Amino acid sequence: MTDFFAACPSVTFEGSDTDNEFAFRHYDPEAVVMGKKLKDHLRFAIAYWHSFAWPGGDPFGGQTFERPWFGNSMEAARLKADVAFDLFSRLGAPYFCFHDADVRPEGATFAESEDRLKEITDIFAAKMEETGVKLLWGTANLFSHRRFMAGAATNPDPEIYAYAAATVKSCMDATNALNGENYVLWGGREGYETLLNTDLRRERAQAGAFLQRVVEYKHKIGFEGTILIEPKPQEPTKHQYDFDVATVYGFLKEFGLEKEVKVNIEQGHAILAGHSFEHELALAASLDILGSIDMNRNDYQSGWDTDQFPDNPREVALAYYEVLRAGGFTTGGTNFDAKLRRQSLDAEDLLLAHVGGMDVCARGLMAAAAMLEDGGLEAMRAERYAGWDNNDLTSLGLEEIHSAVRGSTHSPEPKSGRQERLENYVSRFV
Repeated sequence: MTDFFAACPSVTFEGSDTDNEFAFRHYDPEAVVMGKKLKDHLRFAIAYWHSFAWPGGDPFGGQTFERPWFGNSMEAARLKADVAFDLFSRLGAPYFCFHDADVRPEGATFAESEDRLKEITDIFAAKMEETGVKLLWGTANLFSHRRFMAGAATNPDPEIYAYAAATVKSCMDATNALNGENYVLWGGREGYETLLNTDLRRERAQAGAFLQRVVEYKHKIGFEGTILIEPKPQEPTKHQYDFDVATVYGFLKEFGLEKEVKVNIEQGHAILAGHSFEHELALAASLDILGSIDMNRNDYQSGWDTDQFPDNPREVALAYYEVLRAGGFTTGGTNFDAKLRRQSLDAEDLLLAHVGGMDVCARGLMAAAAMLEDGGLEAMRAERYAGWDNNDLTSLGLEEIHSAVRGSTHSPEPKSGRQERLENYVSRFV
């Protein structure tokens, strides 16, 4: 085992009056909200990559973290697994998520990398049995290695497409073996840097065929989880094909996959796309493709994806309001795709960052639930569209509508959207 978190106690709920920083003030996992325990609403997951694989660098400087499990060996990977499950247990987090490259060192060949992943999968299975922690989702890292610099599914080199497909197959096998509840595809390099060397039609067709093969394999192996795509614009490529929820839905419709694949939406990615988090969630819900979320935030001054832990209960409440309106999570959950600041060096920093994020999410979800139960927003929404109740106007042709309007002496006047009143309403709960 490991003593990395030896100075950190296990975290329990103590209530809002506690002065203990190693305690939850708002997240009581057993508290019942809208007929369901808070832990079952939120379904928290810890991200393996930011918490255990990220070295603390940024675009202008390298590694700042010194971790005993850093190293390109299976011994280091096994130690990393010990540390990871120690953190999951101390937090009482029910789930975790991982990429293949997070949990095993790169081998000299594909076969060696896959064999190492299988060994770690067996280790995970034993630790999951021991602790009760489950896998929210697995995924493949198809963006960090230099072979993927021109994409994976959209790569102009068919050998790299094949390598990517084989990698996804092995990661889906690992996820299935661990009873993962979802499998995520994030196209970190699926885009272009310049149109001067890009065939858009060909790359789109490759991406569509790739996803179709993923869905086929899901059914072949009997994977009962959900396939998710995670939208992201711009960074790291100039233009990415999975820009936002609307773009992903158009792609799914084109390749007949809108009933097979849902989306994993990240707060920071929504902001980079020029949207709000709640916009992307509401749109996904309206299209019946809302699957899961990555919870974090961006620094609004920096203009890039900083992946910070959430600290704004109001923003979080508006996000969970859309999740709850959609019926809540099924196979999805709340994954902390968030990382420490590069100056936050201590083991305590890593644990307490999650404590704070879990508390903020609990506050946000409880506020969202209170708003839904109060019904004020939904009542005002219904009132705004009441004129459409029992109205078949959209079925009429332009000539019929024109005739009716021309023959009427009534001149319609606009009605207030009441935005400030609605914002004030939200402030009553958060």
